[in-house]
Amino acid sequence: MTHPVPLRRALLSVSDKTGLVALGQALAARGVELLSTGGTAKALREAGLTVRDVAEVTGFPEMMDGRVKTLHPMVHGGLLALRDNDDHVAAMTEHGIEAIDLLVVNLYPFEETVAKGADYDTCIENIDIGGPAMIRAAAKNHAFVNVVVDTEDYTALLDELQANDGATTYGFRQRLAQTAYARTAAYDSAVSTWMAGALEMAAPRRATFAGTLAQTLRYGENPHQSAAFYTDGSGRPGVATAKQWQGKELSYNNINDTDAAFELVAEFDPADGPACAIIKHANPSGVARGATLVEAYGQALACDKTSAFGGIIALNQPLDAATAEEIVKIFTEVVIAPGADDAARDIFAAKKNLRLLTTDGLPDVHAALQTVRQVSGGLLVQDKDNGFIGLDDLKVVTKRAPTPQEMQDLLFAWKVAKHVKSNAIVYVKDGATVGVGAGQMSRVDSALIAAKKAERMAAELGLPEPLTIGSAVASDAFFPFADGLLEAAAAGATSVIQPGGSMRDDEVIAAADEAGLAMVLTGMRHFRH
Repeated sequence: MTHPVPLRRALLSVSDKTGLVALGQALAARGVELLSTGGTAKALREAGLTVRDVAEVTGFPEMMDGRVKTLHPMVHGGLLALRDNDDHVAAMTEHGIEAIDLLVVNLYPFEETVAKGADYDTCIENIDIGGPAMIRAAAKNHAFVNVVVDTEDYTALLDELQANDGATTYGFRQRLAQTAYARTAAYDSAVSTWMAGALEMAAPRRATFAGTLAQTLRYGENPHQSAAFYTDGSGRPGVATAKQWQGKELSYNNINDTDAAFELVAEFDPADGPACAIIKHANPSGVARGATLVEAYGQALACDKTSAFGGIIALNQPLDAATAEEIVKIFTEVVIAPGADDAARDIFAAKKNLRLLTTDGLPDVHAALQTVRQVSGGLLVQDKDNGFIGLDDLKVVTKRAPTPQEMQDLLFAWKVAKHVKSNAIVYVKDGATVGVGAGQMSRVDSALIAAKKAERMAAELGLPEPLTIGSAVASDAFFPFADGLLEAAAAGATSVIQPGGSMRDDEVIAAADEAGLAMVLTGMRHFRH
């Protein structure tokens, strides 16, 4: 049936009561009979509406702590019956089954229960059974039945009824059905994912991933690609949960780069001081700590001013006016920070195209999460790289041990290298990157590119020599030969941090000793493809 279907009877059973009374009043005003259960019926009656209990329809009371109330032929027959099928109509007449034209259901708050850290049994009790069963039934029979699962669709429903004299069109019901099936799929995904974690199943036989549309995007990485942005419901501080204070809509690339920037800067605990990361095309052009936020920004910018133009800036502390004044001196796409004071926001207000995002917190870089990447015919799923190396984890393998300052810079460089596309080489001096080589097929080339960038910046800043002189250098993976290490030494590095594990480790260590370098091994690599 593709023509409009009049709405005469509705079943409402919701855990989220947002907008419920207004919806019930609007439906009742149109003469729609209201059926309901438990708390939903109570809320509607308290608003002065006439409501018929589902228990009256089924002839059975709610039982087993509410587990059994809508799982009954009187309900499912009313949802599933084909109104243009004589046999179905005869069965309805014989058994006294009344048609249900609208189902409004939102499910037990399972995801919220898990997010609160509830125990296993509490989570199990918050798995909805009757709700998904009714939703799927109503969605299957969308030729005749409307199914609404999101409170934000209440207005659309009422607008549709207004436009069609109390009826709904087939296309509208189709769209509702698609949303309904996506909701039950996401719900089941949340349950199965939680159970896999509870049972410590690293790789369950079947895995599902779900998201909720946050926004459709103008295009993807390139204008000929369509794109959309979905949230995963985790609430993790970042671009997906941030408040945007100003600026035009974020693009696909903005979102990707902003996420990379914020995850990087979160490596630096704000309790240890301000830090700033500047990202361009998902790679850091500069990262620094400072005594103040504006100093950290200045040092990060000085690493590669050319690449920073049109970049993304992430801060580990709330944006202040002094830092805002410096940021607006060059073109920047996005600034993301845990917060921003009024003075800083006023300064940014003059730059209408500059996006400012605040998050009220930093993501936990040590959290146990998973990443998902699509490949042809499948999905690659892995633990997020939350590997951490501290001072006590380092193994000195050269004759000379790093000085305390070198050791600080080595650890800083190691944190940054984790967020640089492989092959990654990162030079750091005095708590700031001074050269970054990213995404090269050869580790030697990454070392050379980073050193060349440092030479260019020294000339631009009027320095007598590149800041790679006396720097610490990090390599995200081992040096397969000594050549990459020697290029770093030629650039002026005096200390090295790398995973080790190469067949030629002895050659590399010997080359470091001959060059007077101090070198430590981490035993952990940070490939980032």
